[in-house]
Amino acid sequence: MTQSDAYLSRFMALHPKKIDLSLDRIQALLARLGHPERRVPPVIHVAGTNGKGSTIAFMRAALEAAGHAVHVYTSPHLVHFHERIRLAAPGGGKLVEEDRLVEAFEACETANDGAPITFFEITTAAAFKLFADNPADVLLLEVGLGGRMDTTNVIDNPLVTVITSISQDHADFLGTDIAGIAREKAGILKRGAPGVIYPQIDEVRAAIEAVAARVGAPLIIGGQDFDVHEENGRLVYQDESGLLDLPLPRLPGRHQHRNAGLAIAALRSQALLKLKDAHFEKAMQVVEWPARLQRINQGAIPALLPAGSEIWLDGGHNVDGGRVLAEALAELEERHPRPLVLVTGMLTTKDSDGFLHNFSGLAREVHTVPIEHSSAARSPEEVAVAARHAGLAARPHASLEEALRAIASEAFPVAPRVVLTGSLYLAGEVLTFNGSAPR
Repeated sequence: MTQSDAYLSRFMALHPKKIDLSLDRIQALLARLGHPERRVPPVIHVAGTNGKGSTIAFMRAALEAAGHAVHVYTSPHLVHFHERIRLAAPGGGKLVEEDRLVEAFEACETANDGAPITFFEITTAAAFKLFADNPADVLLLEVGLGGRMDTTNVIDNPLVTVITSISQDHADFLGTDIAGIAREKAGILKRGAPGVIYPQIDEVRAAIEAVAARVGAPLIIGGQDFDVHEENGRLVYQDESGLLDLPLPRLPGRHQHRNAGLAIAALRSQALLKLKDAHFEKAMQVVEWPARLQRINQGAIPALLPAGSEIWLDGGHNVDGGRVLAEALAELEERHPRPLVLVTGMLTTKDSDGFLHNFSGLAREVHTVPIEHSSAARSPEEVAVAARHAGLAARPHASLEEALRAIASEAFPVAPRVVLTGSLYLAGEVLTFNGSAPR
């Protein structure tokens, strides 16, 4: 156990709930720390259900291509907590180093003095301290859950706010009313700051527009004020400032085209950080975001599967995430047909039936596995039942390795397309097993 791990263990015990949406505790701790959130670089604040991390990855790639120093805050992590905090550095940001992280944790633990506070709150306070103490041009800040009452929503004057695709998730905290969910996400909108919005269904858009009108936030809306589409193997982006003809994004899937367009619109909505067309072009070519249709070519997993297997990892875990993954896989199948095999583990907090229904008629079979490091994990047998409800053949396994060996023992007409999906927790375990943790 590292020193930062010891702090993280203690932080878990400071509040009886893992999530308790409120701003009182974080505001009190930040005040005791001297308000680091008021000293961070200009903030681009990002909320939404799906696509937050990918949109941030596109913005980071473009900003760094332009030579800007960029801090990034995302969650959750896949393997190591350090993935959540990326500090600006010459040549591109780097994951926070252990000694800096420990120093920030120590300051927060001392200032908090044992008061009740959630894990996300105290670690976000540590992130704000790190971002304040290390210079940068901009901070890309991802909401943890919701928006209005999320811990990150202590930023009063963001440079830009961004709302990605909105759908149902975290129903135990945000409910199932899609307009209500949209209002919560729109809680990050601030007076005078451009709010750049992913194309949404009418009900969601209307809810966001109502919040924006109330707080005085000008909106830039996808499908109305900007548009992005594929044409002749290129990504075409257009807004009132003109047209960009770009390479297709390195991140596969049509949903990533829309995320790229949202990122471009957000960056073009502000005047502080200057970018040229060439910076967006480079961003499409170099962008990286682990466990989002990530191709796995090397490591322990390819060594176990049949030679020539095409292996993908995706952290999709809700119904809409399953839908966009299935759409991307259908496109792959159309271009390069292969038998599709899913390896899936899911949490009890997610709609397993709804997620897996997206793959009905697409996947040949589903191999279900445990998620070892989550107390909320469904058993492989439960996930297999959900897969069968969705009309899929399913086999439960006691471990990831057992599932991979079972796939390797099968006879396929051609090497299969194996997709590991269903949970970011599972994605972290897959990357650890494969020996390819994010850097």
